[in-house]
Amino acid sequence: MKIRTTKPNVPEVDMTPMIDIVFQLIAFFMVITNFEQTQADERVKLPKNELAKPPEVKREHMLTLNVGFNRDDNGRKLHEEPRVLFNGNEILIDDMRKSLLTERRFFEAIEVPLDDVTVQIRADAEVKMGQVQELIQLCQDPEIQFVRFALAATQEVK
Repeated sequence: MKIRTTKPNVPEVDMTPMIDIVFQLIAFFMVITNFEQTQADERVKLPKNELAKPPEVKREHMLTLNVGFNRDDNGRKLHEEPRVLFNGNEILIDDMRKSLLTERRFFEAIEVPLDDVTVQIRADAEVKMGQVQELIQLCQDPEIQFVRFALAATQEVK
């Protein structure tokens, strides 16, 4: 009796649906990624403090002002006066009035009470506290009237 030997059929797996799922997952994670750090500016090196911690409640209406210096490749400041790095511009603290008035009008236009807006100031560790206070006083000006503030720092790990 003659025995026939046949080669086993190996089923081929169609990888097209798997590739589709992978691309859908990539797109999904790109959409849900937290882009909150887009308000941060890499030129601002926050001070370190052991008491610094992220806010417990996410602020709904926030205006972020980054205060820092442009530096050369060696990390030396290119100018002595800090700049407010805001909307792609570098503005001296004394010249921020127009931008703050524009922001105030924006929040009024979308009907957000100014009491609900938190001005977050991210100041470089080398910015003098007096200059940060000048910016806060400008924000509190009767023409501008922002009243809630938050200062950012990096948590120091011991």
